[in-house]
Order: sequence, then structure tokens, then C-alpha cells
Amino acid sequence: MSAKHPIIAITGSSGAGTTTVMRSFQHIFRREKINAQIVEGDSFHKYNRAEMREQMKQQEAAGNRHFSHFGPDANLLGELEALFRSYGEHGGGKVRKYIHDAGEAAEFGVEPGHFTAWSDIAPGSDLMFYEGLHGGYADGATDVARQVDLLVGVVPIINLEWIQKLHRDQVQRGYSQEAVMDTILRRMPDYVHHITPQFSRTHVNFQRVPTVDTSNPFIAKDIPSLDESMVVIRFADPRGIDFPYLLSMLHDSWMTRPNCLVVPGGKMGLAMQLIFTPMILRLIDVKRRAG
Repeated sequence: MSAKHPIIAITGSSGAGTTTVMRSFQHIFRREKINAQIVEGDSFHKYNRAEMREQMKQQEAAGNRHFSHFGPDANLLGELEALFRSYGEHGGGKVRKYIHDAGEAAEFGVEPGHFTAWSDIAPGSDLMFYEGLHGGYADGATDVARQVDLLVGVVPIINLEWIQKLHRDQVQRGYSQEAVMDTILRRMPDYVHHITPQFSRTHVNFQRVPTVDTSNPFIAKDIPSLDESMVVIRFADPRGIDFPYLLSMLHDSWMTRPNCLVVPGGKMGLAMQLIFTPMILRLIDVKRRAG
């Protein structure tokens, strides 16, 4: 953690909705004229797309049917921790980008499924913003979470997370339902051991809970909308949170515990604006006074 070079990290599994949260933060950065250095979690995968497929085959042949991007062996988590530490110390470090599709390939001149070369962070950023799987990762040797100043978890209930993943992979990527289910099952041990524990290290968690029946996610025809959901917001430390103000601004909201606020799903974006704007401005104020 660093006063001069703060780091914000959004952590959540694939299909959890972290990209939606990222857009909310980008609105804040743009409105408050904050220059954020963006870091995508995919850029710290260990293998490109073809290499990962080969590694999965080799692991399965060796009896490991649960090798996945959720686990540490498929990622450069030591390098991610080193980047966060380096940025916190002097605002620098090396980053790269994973190329997802043809549009990004045309922009960066790298084939889809591959990485750009490592390059130095441009000087002058106000903060670093990470979005990915492992912003709150920690084990006996690596502690990414310790380097983060504001750590946010995005955690839909598991059936909703599966519906979102099934819809994205089938509709947008053309995968069969069986292929997506195989991926879910393969990732489950890593999800339990390496993704879930991160949400006990977060400063704020957003958990979307649908108010429609999602008991069988594998037959759902569409994703429950925000208006068909409630969002449980949990603060690790409720001190300094102006709950009366939030309740007055977020109509039809209520508190279930001293550190838990429940808001209608349609107000999730507004809730993020109200909650995170003062937190981010506080980080920037501390940065400027420390400089």
C-alpha cells in the first residue's frame, strides 16, 4: 500500500460482472479527471491461448482434471505482486496486454490469444486500477492483496454467476452448453481454494442476488436483469461510511447488519458512484499531500 501511488483492484471470477464495475470506476475517473493506469488480469496469465490448451491436455493426461486460470499455476502472480509493489514504491513497473479478439489484434498488431510485449508504465498516472481474477490473492509465498489500497469484490450468487457465464460463452463465443459446463466443473476446486478466499480480504463486496428463480442455471434462457435483482453491499470496516446519506439517496434500500446495505439492482451503478467517489478522492488527496 502506498500514499503516493495508490492501487485499486476489482476482483471476481470470469462471468461475475467485474467489467460492469470497471465501467463505473471509469466514469468516476473521467468525471474527476483522474489519470488511471489500467491493468487487466488476463495480462498476467502464464500461457497464451494455444499454450493453455496444450497445458490443459498435459495436465489432464497426468491426472489433473482441474487445471484452470483460476489457480496460481496458470498465472504470473509473483509478477503481479511485484508490479503492485513497484508501482506503490515509485509509480512504475512493466505491463502487457492480452489480445482477446480481432478488434484488439488490429489495434495492437498482435494475433488474438497472444500477449503484447512487456513495456514500462507511462509516468504521471494518479493511481493504478486492476480488474481480474486475483486482485485479492494471497498464499504463503505471494500476497497481492497486501499491496492494494482499495480492494473491491464482485460476487454474484453462484447460480447467477453460472448463468452469466453460460450466456456469454454460448451467445458471444459460440461454445456448447456441455463445453461451458465442463469448464465450470474443471474450475471448481480452484474457485473454492483461490477465488472465494479473496472476498474475505476485500474492503467492499458487491453481491447481486436475483429475485427470480435461478435454481437451475443450465436451463435459463436469459440473464436476470438488474431490476430483477437486489445487491448486497458489505463493508469490511463500516467506520466512516455515511449510511444515513446512502439510505436517503438510494431509495428502497435498507440495512441488514451494521456493515451491510441492500439496494435495488437498478441502483447498483448509483451506489458505486456514491460509495467510491469519496473513497477515491480521499486516496488522491492523501497522494497529493504525501507528494
